[in-house]
Amino acid sequence: MKVLVTGSGGREHGLAWSVASSAEVERVYVAPGNAGTAIDDKMENVDIDVMDIDAQIAFAKQNDIALTIIGPEVPLVAGAADQFQAAGLTCLGPGREAARLEGSKSFSKDFLERHGIPTARYGSFENVDPAIEFSNGMSTPIVIKADGLAAGKGVVIAPTHSEAEVTIRDMLSGNAFGEAGYRVVIEEFLVGEEASFIVIADGKSFLPFATSQDHKAAFDGDKGPNTGGMGAYSPAPVVTPEIHQRIEDLVIKPAIEGMAEDGHPYVGFLYAGLMIDEEGYPRVIEFNCRFGDPETQPVMMRMKTDLVRLCLAATQGRLEGEQIEFDDQVALTVVVVSGGYPGDYAKGCAIQGLSKIEGGKVFHAGTKLEDGEIKTSGGRVLGVTALGQSVGEAQEKAYNLVNDISFDGMYCRSDIGYRAVAREKGDA
Repeated sequence: MKVLVTGSGGREHGLAWSVASSAEVERVYVAPGNAGTAIDDKMENVDIDVMDIDAQIAFAKQNDIALTIIGPEVPLVAGAADQFQAAGLTCLGPGREAARLEGSKSFSKDFLERHGIPTARYGSFENVDPAIEFSNGMSTPIVIKADGLAAGKGVVIAPTHSEAEVTIRDMLSGNAFGEAGYRVVIEEFLVGEEASFIVIADGKSFLPFATSQDHKAAFDGDKGPNTGGMGAYSPAPVVTPEIHQRIEDLVIKPAIEGMAEDGHPYVGFLYAGLMIDEEGYPRVIEFNCRFGDPETQPVMMRMKTDLVRLCLAATQGRLEGEQIEFDDQVALTVVVVSGGYPGDYAKGCAIQGLSKIEGGKVFHAGTKLEDGEIKTSGGRVLGVTALGQSVGEAQEKAYNLVNDISFDGMYCRSDIGYRAVAREKGDA
């Protein structure tokens, strides 16, 4: 069997790596891929842009691709899965209408409210004055989100009303996020501990993957600007078996049923970013229509079940009765970034030390293979991942691997998993 994975980030390398481990798979093509997917066993990059759906479909037909997995959100929101299915090809990913759960924050919030799924109090606005008036009536800090896709960076947490006003004006009048910011969602700041809950769905049934937790802020202690993710670990200790069941009952089940009721059955990966309060109740921060990044890397590192089998079952509406099995160990991923990220950063820096890596896995994100040399090509460059019997052990192993790697301007947080480590030590 041949499989096509579209995308070029750490998520796509993680998915392709898991797909390649299937005994049923002879070749995994990644379009356009990165340096990691260019050199890993059974993988091959295809020079097709992630948004060139017609070229991907043509490639899939010419090469007898049995399954295509759409990795990133932008093509899904644009309707890539619909186009593959219309061409008679097997493709995992929600259609355009279902992908609006991520493509439009206001659509998502309205959906949550309509189907009784717990989330933060909110308002959505296209005009500056009513948006500012609404925000002035809220307690601080205030969360302000660009409505559309902004590569994980369209969220600002304003500590004061005056800063909220500046942010609102920047988004709605200053074009800070382009088309993504023509409408803003303003919502209350939720207090608790975040967790990522990802499932695979077939339109009516779903199966949860291992829980995970990521770190969005750029600097240690969860300080600084939001990023696409600076690291993650799995499982998330905050999600106890009782809370796990609550998430399924209060969030995932009504979401899958709600999409079906609305006429848009959800098929593919659904990511719920959650805030767990002190009483152990979840509220939805956001929905994503694809696997999380960097959560993919530690979750795939622990996964023992054949991912291809699950994806095919989802596309055929027969997930019920399937099971997912995970390694009991903890997996932790440290994301190594280019200096300056999420702002301006240099590209084309040679990466040293990758050949030294043993006892873990380095998933590539912003890398390219140039004249036999691996160089940086993006903000998030590598996802250095290790397994351990505890979060502390996985953390220590991952950072030991990071110490073997170097490139000009290299930066990473030094505290990925700190809450879980504190919990293990009894300090939390």
